[in-house]
Amino acid sequence: MTSTEIIFEVCEDAVDGGYNARALGHDIFTQGDTLEEVRAMVKDAVACHFGEREDRPLVIRLHFVRDEVLAA
Repeated sequence: MTSTEIIFEVCEDAVDGGYNARALGHDIFTQGDTLEEVRAMVKDAVACHFGEREDRPLVIRLHFVRDEVLAA
């Protein structure tokens, strides 16, 4: 059975800079210094994780999460 998509939660790394990406529902994690790099790394991580299996997702969705801190 082929899953139509896989979702990654992407967060900025507050300490080192860059971005961390974690797949929801799968044991896939990657990172990149820029948005372009994290996009490429996510595609590569999905390809490595699923290989040529029939259940490889057809769509990769990136969900960007951003924290905001407000002074009281």
